[in-house]
Amino acid sequence: MKCILIIEDDAAILRGLKDNLEYESYEVLTAADGEAGYYLIKEKKPDLIILDLMLPKMNGYELCRKVRHEGVTTPILMLTARGEEMDRVHGLDLGADDYVTKPFSPRELASRIRAVLRRAEMPSPVAKTTIRIDDRLEIDFRQREVIVDGEHIRLRPTEYRLLYHLVNNAGWVMTHEMLLSKVWGYEYREETGLLRLYITYLRKKIEADPGNPRYIFTERGVGYRFVDFRKDEE
Repeated sequence: MKCILIIEDDAAILRGLKDNLEYESYEVLTAADGEAGYYLIKEKKPDLIILDLMLPKMNGYELCRKVRHEGVTTPILMLTARGEEMDRVHGLDLGADDYVTKPFSPRELASRIRAVLRRAEMPSPVAKTTIRIDDRLEIDFRQREVIVDGEHIRLRPTEYRLLYHLVNNAGWVMTHEMLLSKVWGYEYREETGLLRLYITYLRKKIEADPGNPRYIFTERGVGYRFVDFRKDEE
């Protein structure tokens, strides 16, 4: 039985979430503020955290930043009443794995939970060797690192999976739907904004000039293509 921690200060929402998740056969822990949630994360080590952003004592942003800084890798699913893209981006920047915007249906939330847990359990693809793209860039999939001008840069799990699929299809256009399905799951095939955000993360890590990329190219309206570095090896 998977254990889910809900950190939400709205009593009605908290009770509804708890009832629905217990009906789905999850073990459910609850906290009504950030400090109580932090304690339960450290003490109970849940399999998934459902985190509201607007919390008393320690808001969701602060809590997410704190646990990620301490090395906690438990998947975090953000709940936000705001429709602003910047709120979602900020949460993902701090280390959240996904988001659901209020109001949401129980079915939508259950689907997102299953997808996040599935990604957390899925063994990451591992390439046999370090791949040398050019004199500036190498990718070590075994260590989840990119080496840029000799500097080792750590990839987050989602960045790692996305780069893996791009590199292993170098020279070919990967459509939005293909990448979303492979990296996040079939439920996310419409989430082009999420894909765009993670492409931005990758470009900031590997491109000398993210605004003028030389590795990850945008095929407007279709998807993305990684430079065909293998032509230079032939």
